Amino acid sequence: MFIGDEVRAEACAAAAATRLAGLACGSSLTRASHAAWDAGIASFGQAGPEPVRLLRVHCRGPVQRGSVSVLILRWEAAAGSGLLFPALDADITLLPDGEQATLVGLTGVYRTPAGTRPDQPAVRGVGAVTIRALLSRVADAISDPAAPPGVDPGAASGWSAAAEHQQTGTRTS
Repeated sequence: MFIGDEVRAEACAAAAATRLAGLACGSSLTRASHAAWDAGIASFGQAGPEPVRLLRVHCRGPVQRGSVSVLILRWEAAAGSGLLFPALDADITLLPDGEQATLVGLTGVYRTPAGTRPDQPAVRGVGAVTIRALLSRVADAISDPAAPPGVDPGAASGWSAAAEHQQTGTRTS
């Protein structure tokens, strides 16, 4: 199913872009993704016939296009059978909103495991809660002026535009 949302971050576009790059470089985007995944599941429970876990978070960028920054994001999840599937393919976009704020948006495709109908209200609810939780975490991290480059509060700078970053989230619960 197609999905999109946006939130406002209290940071100028340049600072937001730098901080988003830092999130992509460290483990913070992976942690934010897992927390958002868990928030979606906690809100509605598992929407399919078997438990699904978020396994990998991949990203590329961000890249600058004029005053807009775009980070490409992919989540890979696995059902209980171990079958890996792309749960989310999306762009996280930063768009200036005045001089001291930035809109943090996400547009993409949220996929469900085989056997789950994406038009079920629970599936749509899980998707919406998950994406809002992710955007809120990203916006909070890029709004934090105490996040100096190179330190991990949300993981700050040290990014290479040419590199693709893959973050594999292995968690212990």
